[in-house]
Amino acid sequence: MPERRKLDDAEIRDRLLEIEGWSYEDGSLTREFQFNNFVAAFGFMGSVALLAEKLDHHPNWSNVYNRVVIALNTHDAGGVTDFDFVLASQISEVAG
Repeated sequence: MPERRKLDDAEIRDRLLEIEGWSYEDGSLTREFQFNNFVAAFGFMGSVALLAEKLDHHPNWSNVYNRVVIALNTHDAGGVTDFDFVLASQISEVAG
């Protein structure tokens, strides 16, 4: 299982090189995804929900029509942990 230790800024910057398209903003890993339509965006969210439930690690997210914005952090650690990077990587795979 990934570690739930809060990573420092240097660790986060180094790990961001491993997950294309993600950034570190306001204490979270963030990324915006755009799809052809609402159905595709909602299908993506369903797939992410299954991943999140399996990890017992749930994203903060929003959806407006074809756009999904995701922010990941580990609330009980007070910041970004390995869990966030694991989920971000899996989310990126689902997005293709």
